Amino acid sequence: MSDCNSCPSNNGCSKDKKSCMIENNPLNNVKKIIGVMSGKGGVGKSSISVLIAKQLKQLGYKVGVLDADITGPSVPRLLGLKGKKTRGNGKEIMPVETSNGIKVMSLNFLMENEDDPVIWRGPIISGAVKQFWTDVLWGELDYLVIDMPPGTGDVALTVMQSIPISGVVMISVPQDLVAMIVSKAVKMVRQMHINVLGVIENMSYITCPDCNKKIKLFSGENTEEFLNKMSLKLLGELPMLSSVSSLSECEHEGISKEVETIIKPIVTNIIKDLEE
Repeated sequence: MSDCNSCPSNNGCSKDKKSCMIENNPLNNVKKIIGVMSGKGGVGKSSISVLIAKQLKQLGYKVGVLDADITGPSVPRLLGLKGKKTRGNGKEIMPVETSNGIKVMSLNFLMENEDDPVIWRGPIISGAVKQFWTDVLWGELDYLVIDMPPGTGDVALTVMQSIPISGVVMISVPQDLVAMIVSKAVKMVRQMHINVLGVIENMSYITCPDCNKKIKLFSGENTEEFLNKMSLKLLGELPMLSSVSSLSECEHEGISKEVETIIKPIVTNIIKDLEE
């Protein structure tokens, strides 16, 4: 354990300094940590985590991705790292790197077969997530993006208690049920004294190929009403795009121009909020 002064993310942490005791690796210097959360699975949280990391890298930052979704790790595939394995030096675990230098840690790098189920109880899963922070040699990073597990259970709580998160980005889709579940996640994060940076609405619309009109896919709760009710900022809307849904099939590690046009201003807003 250590105090705030020795924490590698002291300057970017939004937690209660009096009560927060963070375990850390003194060899790491992670300046800002972005949690990407939804409260519900299947809304594109992992894909958006990867898009944020890729855009940060394209902007010239040193970036890492921690896949905290232990029972459903998908980050390796989304970053083109299928079949890769991590290694250790006897003390620390070395993250796997993409060819353009994004450092990644996921349970799939430790599994013999990536499709083997993780049949672990909550405390073991929570312990693995903590080790991904304390035992992985992240080194110097400007941003660490954490792909959070769905829900508001043990693992999400462990991440927020054990890692000095600078801010959380919520992922939602325009449906009443999802909005309700995201509301629970927002309240959880705020109770942990962590800043909610805003909401990215995924699968928000499709664009008509003939007239370029935006067509809403869901007739759920009004987004503006939901944001006002929860005092949240809309960081941006992502349409249904084949270049996002087929992200794991892309051979290149950059972002298509179509996606970059949408994700770049979102990431720019996140950076601005974290620096304020």
